[in-house]
Amino acid sequence: MYEGLLPPNPTHVLRFDTDENAARAMTDLLGEVFDPTESAVAAFETDDGLWHVEAYFAHQPDEEGVRDLLRLVIGERADEVTFSAIAQKDWVKASLDGLKPVRAGRFLVHGSHDRHTVKTNDIAIEIDAALAFGTGHHGTTHGCLLALVEELNCRRPQQVLDVGTGTGILALAAARALRHTVIAGDIDPVAVKVARDNARLNGAGNHIRYYAAPGVRHGLADRTHRFDLVFANILAKPLRQLAPAISRVLSSSGTLILSGLLSRDVPGVLSAYAAQGLRLKKRTDREGWATLVLKRGGFAPRPVTQI
Repeated sequence: MYEGLLPPNPTHVLRFDTDENAARAMTDLLGEVFDPTESAVAAFETDDGLWHVEAYFAHQPDEEGVRDLLRLVIGERADEVTFSAIAQKDWVKASLDGLKPVRAGRFLVHGSHDRHTVKTNDIAIEIDAALAFGTGHHGTTHGCLLALVEELNCRRPQQVLDVGTGTGILALAAARALRHTVIAGDIDPVAVKVARDNARLNGAGNHIRYYAAPGVRHGLADRTHRFDLVFANILAKPLRQLAPAISRVLSSSGTLILSGLLSRDVPGVLSAYAAQGLRLKKRTDREGWATLVLKRGGFAPRPVTQI
């Protein structure tokens, strides 16, 4: 649902109702333009069939500048976009409303307010409800979790790397399921701190080693043919740029799970990784976001699974 890590104390919010195509285009545009550490953009389908767009900002935005930007997508309807200041107490309540537990196989991602929903055999992962990107509710994160479930049904990877870990949910899920050390990194030191705190909260602090660096440019990650499972749930442009480096650290029999992709991004990303000898094994689409599972060798493209 959210594109970007929610600012811890947002001060202003943009709201607008529109159709699905415009909502997705607005979410994509605002997510690309604004600093993801100080903003977050969301699109939700409402009961009446419209889509509700929200953008949260850590500081008061240039309202006219934002409207001018949105005119590229929705024309003169940009004048109908509303901006308002929000109080911290309002944000805490809003962050809890509608944030329900998300299941992927045995994994159950939930907020502290939903601990009572955890079943005996669940691998429960508790994430602060105020951090909506990376809680499993976004189609990219959920898609990666479902891909992890399928991977674990086939084998148990021994060396796992999560590139661009964000709130750390994918590394955390792998560590909880496999019960051995996982490597996770992010270019943003704040994200690494958040991920480390989440690991401690979930009793996995000793099973994940973190680094703060771009891509795999760190001693923990830059190890040729080391990892037999690699996650990279980021955005299309860095995924293309990182193709040689990520492919280099993936083992010969390894599985690569990529997400953070709109449908239009998929061909370019697949081309970048095909140049490194990786082929599509499976693709799924969830909430307009694609998740790709790649392997080395000659896998033929499979039909797209709509979830």
